[in-house]
Amino acid sequence: MGDLLRHYPRTHEDRRLKKPEAWGAPGSAVALVGTVKDFQVSGGGKDLLIGRAVLAMEGKSVEALWFRRRSFRFDPFDGMKKKLLPGTRLFVYGPWQYGPRGLEIRVEDHDFPTGEPSPHMDRLVPVYDLTEGLDGKWLRAMAWKVRGGVSEVPDVLPGAVREKYALPNLAEALGEFHFPSDLALLGRARRRLAFDEFFSLEVALARVRQVRDDGPPAPVCQPTRELLSPFRKALGFDFTPAQKRVINEIFSDMALARPMNRLLMGEVGSGKTVVAVSALLLAVEAGRQAVLMAPTEILAEQHAHGLSRILKGLPVRWALLTGGRKKAESRLNREALAAGDIQIAVGTHALLEDQVAFKNLGLVVIDEQHRFGVDQRATLGAKGVSPHVLLMTATPIPRTLALTVYGDLSVSVIDQLPPGRPIITTHWSKEGEALSAVRRAVAQGRQAYVVFPLVQESERLDLKAVLKGWEHLKEAFPDIPVGLLHGKLKSAEKEAAMSAFARGELKILAATPVIEVGIDVANATVLVVMNAERFGLAQLHQLRGRIGRGVHPSSFHLVSDAPSADAAERIKLLCQIKDGFKLAEEDLRRRGPGEFLGEAQHGLPEFRVGNLATDGPLITESREAAFELIKQDPSLTHPDHRALAEDVTRRFATRFRFAQVA
Repeated sequence: MGDLLRHYPRTHEDRRLKKPEAWGAPGSAVALVGTVKDFQVSGGGKDLLIGRAVLAMEGKSVEALWFRRRSFRFDPFDGMKKKLLPGTRLFVYGPWQYGPRGLEIRVEDHDFPTGEPSPHMDRLVPVYDLTEGLDGKWLRAMAWKVRGGVSEVPDVLPGAVREKYALPNLAEALGEFHFPSDLALLGRARRRLAFDEFFSLEVALARVRQVRDDGPPAPVCQPTRELLSPFRKALGFDFTPAQKRVINEIFSDMALARPMNRLLMGEVGSGKTVVAVSALLLAVEAGRQAVLMAPTEILAEQHAHGLSRILKGLPVRWALLTGGRKKAESRLNREALAAGDIQIAVGTHALLEDQVAFKNLGLVVIDEQHRFGVDQRATLGAKGVSPHVLLMTATPIPRTLALTVYGDLSVSVIDQLPPGRPIITTHWSKEGEALSAVRRAVAQGRQAYVVFPLVQESERLDLKAVLKGWEHLKEAFPDIPVGLLHGKLKSAEKEAAMSAFARGELKILAATPVIEVGIDVANATVLVVMNAERFGLAQLHQLRGRIGRGVHPSSFHLVSDAPSADAAERIKLLCQIKDGFKLAEEDLRRRGPGEFLGEAQHGLPEFRVGNLATDGPLITESREAAFELIKQDPSLTHPDHRALAEDVTRRFATRFRFAQVA
């Protein structure tokens, strides 16, 4: 019974009886009740039979139509002929229209009045998701039959929480959600059931944070300014107020013996890297080692280039560990790490290998953290005893998702770009227009990226792959050096291409979206995306952040000749909206949380009632209630909380590892 009541309706159809003048436009689905005057079956073509019942209704006649496939084995209307006798009262539901003989309705469902309330007619009727072989009307009838037992379903939500947030009891909510008396009560029931889903997850996340805080102490990192002061002075610019606020939040966390678990979000170009380096140096000042981990070799190498520039002159030893380094170099670096001689390690998943060990790891910084699997993040964190963890992302995450996907983390947002950033204009361009912009930029001494969606030609998708595109660009610009960068190049080839482009030796770089993160060339002012319809909003916004990093105005060109309506709307949105967080909210609304989150949703429970895209205020309330409850009763041992504890353990015990590393 409980499982059936927890199989929630996908939607509700309004089958309440209305007068014809309230039926709406032809084609609208309506419910009506009438008396059968006549029922006949006629042919509607070679394989079709049409059943026609003339119904008398409030002085009008309505023709109800059923369509059935002709069968040589049986009469598909045999049962209806026996039941639809003159004088029979009948409910019908379906779209209405004006037919040759007046009003008619194409019947999608029908029922016979019995004098008792019907689960199928004259009400808001639940519509359920079905599996093959399961009949919707039968399932609705079963739900109607067991609705009287809703009081037997255990309500684990504490009464104090229910009262504070004005939520109905579970029995009322379940009954009204399946068979609502009216729309207001349906909304009230939905709010309760959605709150339950969010609240259970938030309780689990609050417990994870509590357990982590009660675990082994993290290293206390107090600034000595021995490294931080010369670092700040060598930067040549001051931090923005947003950067200062976030650095203070991070430093306050690292000053405690409780391990920091913080998510740092910020637009491309908002200055997350110097914030991360500040945290790395704080760990080193405290006598600890630190790690900066990136998802790709290109990004790790870019970070290494940045560190070599930023840390120049400081007494800090750092090393790059990636799968593409020479074996002898990697072995020496591993030995130095284990001995504590290397203070900062930069690398990819190569840092996760068993032979990589640290003497006293104090801080783990993970860039573009959503690209790492859960187990990978846990493995890296386990290489130290309760190290502080800072996760960074340039992919803006709507607050509602941050409270659920990363609900056990503290969240910092750099919501301000450094002053003096040039204007970036976004255009939906023809290929010729976009390449003209590339030529103008190069003529002015600037550089350009041209991004293609594939590495190898795909006949099925018929897209210009980067290899073919590179050849095309060399033909279009025979007098201009054009480079190539994609993920299948060897490490040395990638580094050579990046370095040549950064030095200005290559004026145009043909690339796949590997440049989406980590490539930072101030002189690049034009970026062209070919077949832009193949990219999502978030990825296009990330690519847009690769330009406008110097002092020159920049332009972003989306080339798409025949996009779908959805892709066209996406391109238009990007041309109109510059703010990444607004785009993320729009992306979430359009695609839904499952597609928006991708792998990040692994480990999250399925929200069958709650909606991450629209239930922001409810998520905030459920989080507030959950964290307050765990603050008062950390182990949920109070008698009023034991049922909740059992429910949360049953649902999330296997997911705690997931939650601990977000």
